Amino acid sequence: MATQTSKTLRNQVMYQIFVRNFSEEGTFEKVREKLPDIQALGVDIIWLMPIHPVGRLQRKGSLGSPYAISDYRAVNPEFGTMEDFKRLVQEIHALGMKCIIDVVYNHTSPDSVLSKEHPEWFYHKEDGSFGNRVGDWSDIIDLDYSNKELWDYQIETLKMWAQTVDGFRCDVAPLIPLDFWLKAREEVEKVREGAIWLSESIEPEFITHMRGRGLTALSDGEIFRAFDLCYDYDIYHELSDHLSGKTALSRYCESVNRQEYTYPDNYVKLRFLENHDVPRARFLIPDLRALRNWTAFLYFQKGLTLIYAGQERGVSHLPSLFDKDTVDFSCTEDEDLRGLMKRLYEIKKDSVFTDSVYRVKAQDGRFLSATHTASGKKALGVFSVRGETGFVAVDFPDGFYTNLIDGSTVEVFRGGVQSYGEPIILIHNS
Repeated sequence: MATQTSKTLRNQVMYQIFVRNFSEEGTFEKVREKLPDIQALGVDIIWLMPIHPVGRLQRKGSLGSPYAISDYRAVNPEFGTMEDFKRLVQEIHALGMKCIIDVVYNHTSPDSVLSKEHPEWFYHKEDGSFGNRVGDWSDIIDLDYSNKELWDYQIETLKMWAQTVDGFRCDVAPLIPLDFWLKAREEVEKVREGAIWLSESIEPEFITHMRGRGLTALSDGEIFRAFDLCYDYDIYHELSDHLSGKTALSRYCESVNRQEYTYPDNYVKLRFLENHDVPRARFLIPDLRALRNWTAFLYFQKGLTLIYAGQERGVSHLPSLFDKDTVDFSCTEDEDLRGLMKRLYEIKKDSVFTDSVYRVKAQDGRFLSATHTASGKKALGVFSVRGETGFVAVDFPDGFYTNLIDGSTVEVFRGGVQSYGEPIILIHNS
């Protein structure tokens, strides 16, 4: 892991926004207007999905993917001007939050500025034409990082943006050489000290597939040398398989526990139930009581919590990346998770979640119990993942405690608690 990465990132929450679909207008200004609501939810970092112009050639859908970028050094005019963008970031800072933007450095749109000015910086097929190494990404062409001039251009671009923003979420970062990211981080630090680096790490199957083709595909262990955070994709398939009824809850717990000894001591995982590439949590977990429990577990997990815009309102529809598809933020009282998230955010700030030994257990396929153990303190979370009642065995001292989520009294007796279907978080000071 990057040696300078702070464990305090584990106490933080990130909010993901796709500007196009965040409002009917799809502008920077409309995001700026909603910043107080986002801050009130309990958010430390706002991640803006690609803000750059989208290519026109080989577009998918009517508006094209934001990940098919035509110019790394400009903003999408559909969102507003560069001045609008900078005003948005200034307001994010004024409200005490940080802002990171998407970096899509594996590829560009076929009609990008770089494809015209520096075609030699791209991967070419045997016939000499532009191409890409992942077939279903038909709207992009791959860059070739054997060209060191490309490194210089990309790093100068990062330094340009780092004068405004606080860091970067790097799209499919494992497909780009590690040495590039190490150099980029070193150079950006000169402009933005303490910049945040988040890698979209990739699924195990994708790593082995790409390596089998003789291509670069970095493991999470390698990625952690240059990045502060990486995705939870190393174990996400265990979660999605359980939610779809394919595997036992215990198998997912085993994969979470394995991370504790697989990664460096200061590892920080981006914990999510949803993002723009996977189904919405509400879609996978339609029962609202179960959803509240999974949401509480998300915050309790060791790592930085990600909320995808609309998740706080129990939105089940995943917005399209290729067309106008505005998030519907309206919801019923039962679907509204904002109050729960705000309280969970306050709980997450406790020092016990900063530097702990973390362990998760499954019971009966219906309950998760998890503990953070730190010097002189222990946190317990009990989550009814089906929203059911039952007795749950726990590793926690007997006694009466206050459930930090709702203020109710919870008794731990003879190594167990009674769950009434709602999430429980307790903290014991020894």
